[in-house]
Amino acid sequence: MHARLDQLLAERRAALEPATNTCRVLPEGLLFPGVSVDALAGRFVVSLRDRELPEELGEWLLASRADVFVKHLSKGEKSAPEPLRTPQQPLQFTAKENDVRYLLDMHSGYSQGLFIDQRDNRARLRRLCHPGMTVLNLFAYTGAFSVCAALADATTTTLDLAQVCLGRCRENMRANGIDPAQHFFCRGDAMHWLTTFARQGRKFDVIVLDPPTFSRDAKGHVWRADRDYTELVRRAMSCLAPDGHILCTTNCRSVSAADFRKMVNAATPPTTHLEEVPMPFDFAPETYLKTLWIHS
Repeated sequence: MHARLDQLLAERRAALEPATNTCRVLPEGLLFPGVSVDALAGRFVVSLRDRELPEELGEWLLASRADVFVKHLSKGEKSAPEPLRTPQQPLQFTAKENDVRYLLDMHSGYSQGLFIDQRDNRARLRRLCHPGMTVLNLFAYTGAFSVCAALADATTTTLDLAQVCLGRCRENMRANGIDPAQHFFCRGDAMHWLTTFARQGRKFDVIVLDPPTFSRDAKGHVWRADRDYTELVRRAMSCLAPDGHILCTTNCRSVSAADFRKMVNAATPPTTHLEEVPMPFDFAPETYLKTLWIHS
């Protein structure tokens, strides 16, 4: 078992380093049901879904001498990471993905500041963008997509319900030599802002839709990906510039890839091209993240 884990880590390092020091070392279900392990800039984060840490895996992690943190996912609840032993490295640190710098924080709750399963989509967005393009990043969290678009000299509009997330986006921009003052930030509900942008006649060349599976805004309105995604795409289409692109993605495990395509299809014209993109190689055989690029 230890040899297999060593092999997985070595394969990922060979494929990704030195430009990237974050990856999924152990995909869920590959060696243990309900267990995955991520590497974050020399640290390991273990996610356990309704189970305890396997003894063999714990031995391997402790033998690595790296800092190890454990998250528990039970009955739909997600815990903040707890250290397996006293950490030796700072809890706030910088990670790299395709030579882009992101500020991560082990104290920030369940998510540390970067969803590494979106690595290929972020790289794709950066390749797609060029100077003069406009990008709208909804449900932005810490703004990783905005950073990639801005590095390609696109003008970004970053939107999230939480002011702290917008602040972290600005910090990530500064960490990459980007002036946040040259970009736009909106706090509030994505559906509301899309309606407002459409009424104002604002159009964007690229729109990023990476919503949570479930959320509730300040007024108590509930967002559910399995119920509301089609309407989200429909409103985004009303703000898309001619020949534009929309990234549609969801990690909702109750929605199959076929159902997700139907949801997106229902909001797009028959002539629209939908391109399906798989998860990054280090997540195989996991398929929970569904991605469709809309090319108008």
